[in-house]
Amino acid sequence: MEDRKIKVGITQGDINGVGYEVILKTFADPTMLELCTPIVYGSPKVAAYHRKALDLPTNFSIVHSASEAGHNRLNVVNCSDDEIKVEFGKPDPEGGKAALAALEKAVEEYREGLIDVIVTAPINKHTIQSDTFSFPGHTEFFEQRLGNGYKSLMILMKNDLRVALVTTHIPVREIASTITKELIEEKLTIFQRSLKQDFAIGAPRIAVLSLNPHAGDEGLLGSEEQEIITPAITEMRAKGILCYGPYAADGFMGSGNYVHFDGILAMYHDQGLTPFKTLAMDDGVNYTAGLPVIRTSPAHGTAYDLAGKGVASEDSFRQAIYAAIDVFRNRQQEKVAHANPLRKQYYEKRDDSDKLKLDTVDEE
Repeated sequence: MEDRKIKVGITQGDINGVGYEVILKTFADPTMLELCTPIVYGSPKVAAYHRKALDLPTNFSIVHSASEAGHNRLNVVNCSDDEIKVEFGKPDPEGGKAALAALEKAVEEYREGLIDVIVTAPINKHTIQSDTFSFPGHTEFFEQRLGNGYKSLMILMKNDLRVALVTTHIPVREIASTITKELIEEKLTIFQRSLKQDFAIGAPRIAVLSLNPHAGDEGLLGSEEQEIITPAITEMRAKGILCYGPYAADGFMGSGNYVHFDGILAMYHDQGLTPFKTLAMDDGVNYTAGLPVIRTSPAHGTAYDLAGKGVASEDSFRQAIYAAIDVFRNRQQEKVAHANPLRKQYYEKRDDSDKLKLDTVDEE
């Protein structure tokens, strides 16, 4: 495997939020520059404005492309020629336009092989909407742009706590009608593959949460558990996926049973994210699993209420960098492990002795 620093592409996110603050604070620590080569897609002028306004010590170099990125320093690629006004804490269409320009440039350079992973600073999902961005969030954007036909899975994680979602950014009234046996099976398949490939867990155990209170109380509070969720679990277990449940979400999380599993599959956004952010808001990470591209982000949003005050914590963003690097390395190691698989061995008895033979015939 090639011994080089991983190139981390970082999108600036909403320029009026805390994105640049957590980026600059993270790379104020020189040890972070020893781990990777960071390339920020955004605006050098906006980065300089944030640095000055927040009195941060982080220096950066301006480059035209990740191909020019220097090691042991923060690099910034200018993605817009427009003069952009920063107004801390204010949602603004120009800020959304700048956030989208950064995303598009990162996608372009990822396709060219100039960066290895992508870490996104938070966007405002309303102001970024345009003719070319009509997605409810980053997850769906990357699935469409870089998915190559693969389906994505949102995983929120901190250490061994990993919470994935069957449904993500949809209205509550549409959750029950969206959840199907096939969708749960699809998400369980992606989750299990990611736990093995991205997190190097040999035989991952996955807990599946119920949709209704008290797991439906045998149909008294809803039939989805009996008609959809349990059959999906049964079928996936028959295929070798170690999944269990459905568990009533409140008791499962409240009792601490989640520590016995490598992953938790929640039915909808707030069911999974409310307990997760209660436990891991400060340094949790959002990971888009299932896609060829490795994309992570901090678990928090734009945090307009903190923007410009210099008090935002960079812990979650730093962990997003770590997670992207770890997943990249795990995938590289898996490629190496599968590059030269052992040939099938068998014994052939033709005389009085058993001789070990190697099967050199390629299987169809």
